[in-house]
Amino acid sequence: MKTQHLTNYVKAGIMKPIYKYYERRLEAQVRRGEMPQHVGLILDGNRRWATEAGMTITSGHQYGFEKLKEVLRWCWALGINTVTVYALSTENLQRDPAEVRELLELAERGFTEVLDNPDIHDNKVQIKAIGRLDLLDGRLRATIRNAVEKTKDYNRNRIYVAIAYGGRAEIIDATKNMLTSVMGGKLKSEEINEETFARYLYTAGDKDPDLIIRTSGEERLSGFLLWQSAYSEFYFMDVFWPELRRIDFLRAIRTYQKRKRRFGK
Repeated sequence: MKTQHLTNYVKAGIMKPIYKYYERRLEAQVRRGEMPQHVGLILDGNRRWATEAGMTITSGHQYGFEKLKEVLRWCWALGINTVTVYALSTENLQRDPAEVRELLELAERGFTEVLDNPDIHDNKVQIKAIGRLDLLDGRLRATIRNAVEKTKDYNRNRIYVAIAYGGRAEIIDATKNMLTSVMGGKLKSEEINEETFARYLYTAGDKDPDLIIRTSGEERLSGFLLWQSAYSEFYFMDVFWPELRRIDFLRAIRTYQKRKRRFGK
């Protein structure tokens, strides 16, 4: 066992400068291409990664949270201005109560960190939370409001945090709100089109995601941005979210840049 461990250690030491060289070349190539302006992230695989590593599920979510902060820095460094993070779905709220409580506590910690996080303020990042926030407890909602309020005037970058979110629920809520506008005389039925409908979504008509990345090997959206993703490019990778490398992320961007986007034309 000791011999194998030493062998792996030596291999890692040899490969590290090679990976660094490859990463620099890959980044230079990516920077010459057209960068996606809005990226959606489905952070999948925290639990499976933790289980395979012999760790607790809680540890998996915590490592995933730290990885998210790292990936956001990658995005800002590349000039990716808008990121939507699938943090917690409405279905996730039906998991074991103990795990749900831990997820919500982690979410509260994340929104609390926004208040004094230099990365957020140095990069002028506006925070928005989307989803059925009324399903969350009062303390978490208050923390979210504080983070949103403190960053509302920033306009260089934006993060949408999809929490207690479901794509079908978003479409239903948008439809209800639009009908309220019609019945209240604020909107005429003949004025309803795709552009009008988009203004009633949680993202309020903001730019649709150019690229959606999902980790862990699953190849489905799981209700993420169903309306907004109609012409998004998808990139699925077999790596679990906590072990995502910068090389993996850059490869996703490079693949996006190689695709020809025609938007159905």
